[in-house]
Amino acid sequence: MSDNIINKVTDSGIISIDLTTFLPNNEIVLFDIKPYLFMELILKEKDFRASLQSIEWSSFQNKMVGIYCSTDAIIPMWANMLIVANLQPFAKGVYFGDENKVREQLILAEISNINASDYNNQRVVIKGCGEIHISESAYIAITQKLRPTVKSIMFGEPCSTVPVYKRKD
Repeated sequence: MSDNIINKVTDSGIISIDLTTFLPNNEIVLFDIKPYLFMELILKEKDFRASLQSIEWSSFQNKMVGIYCSTDAIIPMWANMLIVANLQPFAKGVYFGDENKVREQLILAEISNINASDYNNQRVVIKGCGEIHISESAYIAITQKLRPTVKSIMFGEPCSTVPVYKRKD
């Protein structure tokens, strides 16, 4: 009787993709428009522009920034554009939305950059159930990206998967 333990998962040739690894190492910070509004509800152009001038924009250096408004104010499009114009020399990236929306946009961008042919005829497991919430749209995007080239797509962990797609040969 052999005392060697064989890792059948490693020997299976299954490629595991953890979508959380697609997140950048840069800090995600949020820019809330609310404090720069009159009575935290109304955008007055002259006052808004003046308040933006008082911000130390360099504090956003190399950070991913999500622009949002935590109140139910109507924010004109140019206001977001004005914020981006001030952030861009410093921030690594600027997005619209809260932290989850920013994370979603970053992961979707990384998925779009995947070379699907690197996974040609491979068996792939998309890892799920991690500590960081990954949006449904990311799982949809990775499935659409890989389906045309892979042999199979599964969800879960290599030791316990849910079959999603299997190419008929």
